[in-house]
Amino acid sequence: MAPEYAMEGLYSVKSDVFSFGVLLLEIIAGRRNFLGFHPTNHAPTLIGYAWQLWNETKGLELMDPLLKDSCSPNEFLRYIHIGLLCVQEDANKRPTMSSVVLMLKSETSSLSRPEKPAFFTGRSTDHRDQENAHHCSANGLTISNDLRR
Repeated sequence: MAPEYAMEGLYSVKSDVFSFGVLLLEIIAGRRNFLGFHPTNHAPTLIGYAWQLWNETKGLELMDPLLKDSCSPNEFLRYIHIGLLCVQEDANKRPTMSSVVLMLKSETSSLSRPEKPAFFTGRSTDHRDQENAHHCSANGLTISNDLRR
């Protein structure tokens, strides 16, 4: 969910771009974006971890092992770059969806440097949090509709 929508209830075409960026990062990493994703590296979400690796020029560490034979390293790094452009905190700095499509289609178009993504910082998990997690229960609520009448 785009930060401007989550925090202020503001929705725009750039909100969808943010969601697409999260989805793109999830697909290429083969992992979901959630709080507690990688607590030991002070990057609590996939977005934060991707940002950290990209800034350290270690972006290939994010690659889903299933993509290694079908995606070139340069192509993969370009996808990370595009994903990070989509999840920038400032909605005005995010590209439009039509620009994203052009970026994905063309390997020759140059990409601007992304700025810090939204939700980069978050609550870090420490040893006490992990111990306390054992005392919590999962919400097992399900909703079913009986269509037989």
